[in-house]
Amino acid sequence: MPQKRPEINRSALDGAPLVLASTSPYRRELLARLGIPFECLPPQVDETPVPGETGVALVARLARAKARAVARQRPEAWIIGSDQVALMPDTGKEQILGKPGSASRCREQLLACSARTVSFVTGVAVVHRDALDEFVDTTEVCFRALDAATVERYVAAEQPFDCAGGFKSEGLGITLCAAIKSEDPTALIGLPLIRLCAVLRMRGFELP
Repeated sequence: MPQKRPEINRSALDGAPLVLASTSPYRRELLARLGIPFECLPPQVDETPVPGETGVALVARLARAKARAVARQRPEAWIIGSDQVALMPDTGKEQILGKPGSASRCREQLLACSARTVSFVTGVAVVHRDALDEFVDTTEVCFRALDAATVERYVAAEQPFDCAGGFKSEGLGITLCAAIKSEDPTALIGLPLIRLCAVLRMRGFELP
């Protein structure tokens, strides 16, 4: 029987609680690795891109918006907001790939990624009262050549409809990759823990 991970005591500047502004089970599982008590609240933010907005600007804006939306509900807390999109070069312009939401859209996205390098950008914002710490992580995924049968099998097996780009690198989706170039393996899953830990330590949370 697996042992329960012990919680790490933390002494943030004012002892305020930690809140993840997300309903994503992937981000929740990642943050739980740190052993810090936290809760999750839905940010309820419109994620529609602004016309002409780049992918990097989009994830940065949405991470801030999600954190600030939850901060209005919990003004005493430290709030973590995050957002992720996949960016694929398309005739000199970037094409933003979000969560496919359906099997047909997922198959379409993955076939478009075949034999191409796609950038997954993840924005993170940590908000507490007037304090704001934010950063954007970029991970490059080189997809191998994918045919329709391969994509059909993968989508049916894993159903990654709620993942940016339509695949899960931490699951069966790794079989679709030729290479992954990243400074933080957790970033592609949805929450870059290495840089987030640095922010939390700077703000007074006790981490190893």
